Amino acid sequence: MTVTVPGPTLGVVGGGQLGRMLAEAAAPLGVEVIVLDPTPDCPAAPVARDQVVGDFDDPEAFRELAARVDALTFEIELADAELLDSVAGEFGLSVNPAPETLETIEDKLVQKRELEQAGVPVPPFRRVDDADDLREALAEFGEVMLKARTGGYDGRGNVPVTDPADAEDAMEAVGGPAMAETFVDFARELSVIAVQGDDEVRTFPAGENVHEEEILRETILPARTDDEVLDRADEVARDVLETLDGRGVFGIELFETPDGEISVNEIAPRPHNSGHWTIEGARTSQFEQHVRAVLGWPLGSTRLRCPTVMANVLGTVDEPKPARLGNGEAVLEDENASLHWYGKDEVRPLRKMGHVTLTGGDSGDGARADPGDLLAHAREARDALRFE
Repeated sequence: MTVTVPGPTLGVVGGGQLGRMLAEAAAPLGVEVIVLDPTPDCPAAPVARDQVVGDFDDPEAFRELAARVDALTFEIELADAELLDSVAGEFGLSVNPAPETLETIEDKLVQKRELEQAGVPVPPFRRVDDADDLREALAEFGEVMLKARTGGYDGRGNVPVTDPADAEDAMEAVGGPAMAETFVDFARELSVIAVQGDDEVRTFPAGENVHEEEILRETILPARTDDEVLDRADEVARDVLETLDGRGVFGIELFETPDGEISVNEIAPRPHNSGHWTIEGARTSQFEQHVRAVLGWPLGSTRLRCPTVMANVLGTVDEPKPARLGNGEAVLEDENASLHWYGKDEVRPLRKMGHVTLTGGDSGDGARADPGDLLAHAREARDALRFE
């Protein structure tokens, strides 16, 4: 494909922090972004060319967006896949990743079945429609992670269950049809940000994810595991892409067991929180890669520049209030630190409000920063921030 600058206009369904960072990455390429989001003045609005205000299943809003852009993508799984497909066809636009891929991934049970049928390693799982089904899953697997089939994110919709007596409450907590997955006693969670281009696949090095209360807190590069495990993680991520249609970035979360086996936890058909480190830590960020990929442009390098840690800035408040972050100098005075603010007007308990990235280049004697030391440094910088 011929690349010209200024380039095309990209329509993005979703205007949260991912849409914001997509627009930031698109601008240097000469690509303008218009987002569709139901929240007026959404986080992406200040950096995008414009915003269409509308729900993620609003046909007229989708048509308004399609009439103003040259290609379509999405940054949230709540986008209506069928509507995306029909509107793209109506206006003669490409939409990537493919709507069929979005339909597969947005239902966790369908997602796992597709992977299993393709021979991609996944933890044992089964469909759960009611409390009796859940009790049967417990009898088969022992402890399980009950997952809502649709709508869950950041730990929401996931409930660990060990006692059959808790089955009714667990089903009520997930709020509908679910999937029970055997509880994996993993050594660590890894994630690979994989990119499907027009005729090439590129993968970023696997990151090590640290969770607390089911929410991602930090991602560490390079992951603190063996090279053989990292190679296997990359191989599995590439196998995952073989099961999915359309161009773009995919966040692939993986379990590493104590004996070094790899299985797929979940897939996101978009840039992913565990890939935010790529903005400072990789030659080309996941956001620039997504813009390039969905437009059919050549992909960039996925090389790790240096050891890097990303730490999420979460809402450390007891109740919602206007968002105002203080003590930012704790990050900005550090020459190896970068602060990213997502532009959300309201801070809520554990809501993702931004992130801090720490990079560790060569010291004077040519030594590289230790990932463990860098993690401690990133946590110190992040934890110095305060919501006022």
